[in-house]
Formats: sequence, structure tokens, C-alpha cells
Amino acid sequence: MSEPLAARRPLLQSTYAVVLAGGRGTRLRQLTDADAKPAVPFGGHLRIIDFTLSNCINSGLRRIDVLTQYKSQSLIRHIMHGWDFLDSTLDEFIDVVPAQQQLGAGWYCGTANAVFQNLQMLRDAQPQRVLVLAGDHVYKMDYGRMLAAHVERNADVSVASIEVPLGEASAFGVMQLDDDGRITAFEEKPALPQPRPGCTEVALASMGIYLFNADVLYAALESDAANAASGHDFGHDIVPQLLARSRVFAHDFAQSCVNLVGDRPYWRDVGTLDAYWEANMDLTHTVPELNLYDDAWPIRTQEQHLPPAKFVFDDEGRRGQAIDSLVASGCIVSGATVRRSLLFSKVRVDDGSVVEDALLLPHAVVGRRVVLRRVIVGERCVLPDDTRIGVDAEADRARYTVTDKGVTLVTREMLGQARCRPAS
Repeated sequence: MSEPLAARRPLLQSTYAVVLAGGRGTRLRQLTDADAKPAVPFGGHLRIIDFTLSNCINSGLRRIDVLTQYKSQSLIRHIMHGWDFLDSTLDEFIDVVPAQQQLGAGWYCGTANAVFQNLQMLRDAQPQRVLVLAGDHVYKMDYGRMLAAHVERNADVSVASIEVPLGEASAFGVMQLDDDGRITAFEEKPALPQPRPGCTEVALASMGIYLFNADVLYAALESDAANAASGHDFGHDIVPQLLARSRVFAHDFAQSCVNLVGDRPYWRDVGTLDAYWEANMDLTHTVPELNLYDDAWPIRTQEQHLPPAKFVFDDEGRRGQAIDSLVASGCIVSGATVRRSLLFSKVRVDDGSVVEDALLLPHAVVGRRVVLRRVIVGERCVLPDDTRIGVDAEADRARYTVTDKGVTLVTREMLGQARCRPAS
């Protein structure tokens, strides 16, 4: 499973990747009022979908369709402008496929239905295998290793798996395996998840990454579409129904991220505001679990032509500085102090302000003498002078969104500022 890319190239060339990127991500609250979850900024200059697309390119997959639906314009623009470097003459592409009512008058109504509505597109491409991916998770993974294991086992379906604490397992698809790694039971988001045998503290969870032999996928989607009682979801419906008649195996995620991360496999479903804040804040640690500085497995994105970050003034009490923080291009920190925070592209922080444990999304402007603690400031927010957020929880709840863990989300609408979009 550690063979070089060249040895796996025939497998990769005969595999088609479908990225599901149409979801709203309602648990991110107002952060996704204007954009689909995969388009949400992450890590200073990235968007969440960049991780899945980078994994595809780094793994050697070059035929990729991104299925979109909910408020997808910013996502479409991002992919068109930042991911247009493949060579179409070599049958390499990343195509954006909006919902088009290909079959009837309905929009996508489930993850399986989204792929089913584009089934003819898959058939026209004639792949031997189809890799179905979510576009809204943060992780590094070599899909080529999963492909190699799939073929070695003569599997019909492989499901990427990861151990999660038993108390969190009800948010995932939970599986049980036999001694050969074949899945014997699969339940999506069970109320009472079963632990992994011999490990009472953890359950084996699906990561929402499914690898199908093409003919098995086509037959399963057609059967599911004809079932009026189905929810048309891969986890709820497709995988459980295939267990009895197909060879369905779990693929250990750890085997596909050797040498890509630190001591532990890194995968985050940043589906809540707390999870999103925590995953970003992890990047400020001295040795973060997720390494964005890895030249061997780069996370690509749309590159903007911006000036370097700038820090202004060095007077006592008026010093532009950032400590244990990430500051993206185009930012200006003018006589302010930033600690354990992420400043995304083109953020400005003015004199006397203190920003701690905060995420300032692109184009946010922080006025003078502002105090921010444990805050997510949305794109293009303008915080007036002397604003204080994250200091008085009751005052914050009256105006903003405050999570169970005390993280405050601020958007333009909450500030009474009209939403606007850049021209490009």
C-alpha cells in the first residue's frame, strides 16, 4: 500500500471522483446564510473544499466533478478561478455541476439522489470505480492507498473509517466488522451507537468517503431511486442495503494518511461553530496537528495577488504585533495586539485594539480600542471604535450568536450593515 504514484496510475486513471458540495451546513448558523459550507473560509486563505480537491490532485485523481446546489455562486467562482490548471486534452478536469433537474422537476433530495441525477454523466465517462467524497471536511488523505486496498480485497464497496469517542458517535454512520474488515452492520446516526468490540470507549465511524465499483454503484442508485420509502442517502440507505449482497469493506483512514500528518490521523467535520473555531485555532499552536506548511502534500487554493501583511508602529502602548497567530496576505495590524488568532485575507485591525482567540474572516475591519475574545467575525464586518465582544456574555447573546462553548459569531447583518459582494 506504500507503492509510488506511478505504480497506482492505472487505478487512478480508471477512477472518477464525485465531490458532494451542495449542502448548506445549517449547524454553522449564520456563517452559511450566503454560502454553501464547502465555500466557507478556513485557515487564513483557504476554503473548506480546498482540502478535498487537494487530496484528489495530490493522490493523482484527475477526473473530478463537484456537485453543487445551495447558494453555490461563490463556490463556483472559487473553483473556476483557482482550480482551472488541469489539462483537458489529457482528459483531466475539475467540473462544477450545478443541480439541473436532470430527472424530473425536483432538486437533489439526498446525497445518493445527487449522484443518481448525474448518472448518465458517469456512464459517459466509463470509469471502473467511482469515489464519492464530501466537500466539507478538513483532512489530508491519500485516496490512492484506499484504491489499492479496495482492489486487493476484491471489494465492491469500501467505506473510509475512523475511530471516534462513543459519546460523539451518534453524529456518524457506525459500523461493525468481521475479522477480515468486512462490514457486517452499518447504522447511520444511531441513537445508541455500539462500541467497537474490545474498545468500549470508541466506535468505528464512517467518514462519508465511499469507493464503489461502477456497476455496483449504478445498480444500487437505480434500485434506491425506485424505492419511494428511501431517504436517498448513502449512509442511511445505499450502504446498509448493499451489505447482504455485496462485498463491503471498511478502509482504515490511518492507512491513507501515513506520513501526511503527525502522530494521529487528522480529520475534522467542522460542521458546528465550535468545531469550526477549534479547528482553526489549532493552527495557532506551536506544533499544530494539521500541517499547512507541508510541501509534499500542499493544500492548494485560489491565489490572490495581495501585498504582504503589514505591522505598523512600535511605541509603548501602540505596537502592531501578532503573537502565536496566523496573519494572511493583505492584512494591516496598526498599533494593535493580536494573540492566538487567525486574520484572514485583507483584514485591518486599528490602534489600541486587542484581539485574542479570534477568527477574523476576509475583509473584516476592526476599529480603534476594540476588544475581541473567542469571536468569529464574519466577512466584511466593520466593527466600530470601542466595540467589546466576548467580554460580556449576556450582552453578546442579546445581539450576536453565542455557542454552548462561549464562542461568539458576528455577521454584517447582526451589526446592521448591508451585505455586499466583491465584483470578483
